[in-house]
Amino acid sequence: MSSPIQQDRPELRKVIQEMVDSGFVGVSLRVHDERGTWTGSAGASELGGTARPPAGGHVRIGSNTKTFTATVVLGLVAEGRIALDTPVDDHLPEFGLDRRITVRMLLQHTSGIFNFTGDFDPDGTYVPGIPATTAGQEWVEGRFTTYAPEELVRVALAKPARFEPGAGWSYSNTNYVLARLLIEQVTGRPVAEEMRRLILDPLGLTGTLQPTAETGVPAPHAHAYYRYEEDGQARTVDVTAQNPSWISSGGDMISTTADLHTFISALVGGRLLPAELLAEMLTPESKAGYGLGVFVQEVPGGGTVITHNGGMAGHAALMYSTPDGGTTLTAALNYVDDAALSLGPAFQQATQRLVAEVFGTPAP
Repeated sequence: MSSPIQQDRPELRKVIQEMVDSGFVGVSLRVHDERGTWTGSAGASELGGTARPPAGGHVRIGSNTKTFTATVVLGLVAEGRIALDTPVDDHLPEFGLDRRITVRMLLQHTSGIFNFTGDFDPDGTYVPGIPATTAGQEWVEGRFTTYAPEELVRVALAKPARFEPGAGWSYSNTNYVLARLLIEQVTGRPVAEEMRRLILDPLGLTGTLQPTAETGVPAPHAHAYYRYEEDGQARTVDVTAQNPSWISSGGDMISTTADLHTFISALVGGRLLPAELLAEMLTPESKAGYGLGVFVQEVPGGGTVITHNGGMAGHAALMYSTPDGGTTLTAALNYVDDAALSLGPAFQQATQRLVAEVFGTPAP
C-alpha cells in the first residue's frame, strides 16, 4: 500500500528557508496536525555541501534531555520509589545539600543551586562554571574529556546558592545532573537503562539514546560546528563527535524529529505517566512558566503549548505540542556555534515564527 502524498506547506518551507538565510547550516522540520504529517528540510547537512540534512537524521537534542529525565523521575514516583516533596539529601547525602531542596525543586529549577556551565549573579555579573565552558578554544580542545556527574555537581556546590530553596527560579543544568544521580541511586542502574525501561522501549524509540561518554552520533546525521579565535584568526571545527559527559543529563541525549514527536505526544497524551503526575508536570511555576521538565507557554492568538528546546554545540532540537498531543512540531538544526552564542537571537526569532505558524496566528 503506497503512502499518502504529503500536502505541500509553502508557509513552512518559507520559514525554514528563512532560518537558513539567517545563518543556520541546515534545518529539518516535522509537523503533525489536522492536515496530516509534513516533513521538510532546508540548507545543508555539511558546511559547503549541497546535500540537505537527512530525513530522519540523528541530532544532539540538548536540553530536551531534561523532559526525558523528568519523565523518568516521575515514573519512579509513580512506582513509589521516590517522592516529589522529600529532601534530595535523603537519597544523595554525600553532597551535603540544603535539606530544604526537594526532588520537585530539581525538576522545576527552583532549588537555587548554581549552574555548573556558568551562571549570573543578581547584579548581572557572569560567573563561569567548569573550565570547558569558559572559552571557545578551550572547549574545542577539551571536548573529548570525560567528566563524572559527581564532579559537575561539586563544581556547582562550591559556588554560593542563587537564592533560598523554593524562593526563586533559575535554569540550572546542575538540577538535572542531580536528578540523574537520584535515578541511579534509587534504582541501582545506569540512567540509560531506566530511560529504556520507562520510555524508549515502551514507545519504540529506536532512534533515541542516552550516551555517557560515547563520542559519536549514529548515522545518518547532519554535522555540527564550533567557531573560535586562535592567534587572531577565526577557526571553524566539526564538533559532531564530542564527549557529552561535560553536560551529562543537562543535555546529553540524541534523538530524531520522529522520535521526539512520538515522545511528546505520548507524554502529554497520558501514555507514560498517571494523570495526577502528568497534571503536576504540566503545572507551571509563576516566574518562568516552567513545570517539571517542560515549559508551558501561551502562543499568539490564544492557546498553550508544552515545550522544551535545546542546543548542544552546533546541534539543536525543537519540541512543541498542544496539551492534548494533537499538534506537534519537532525540528533538528545544525549550525556553527561559538562562545558568544551568536545565533541566539536568530534561534529565538525562528522558533517564534514556527510556533506562530503551526500553533497560533501567523506573524505578518
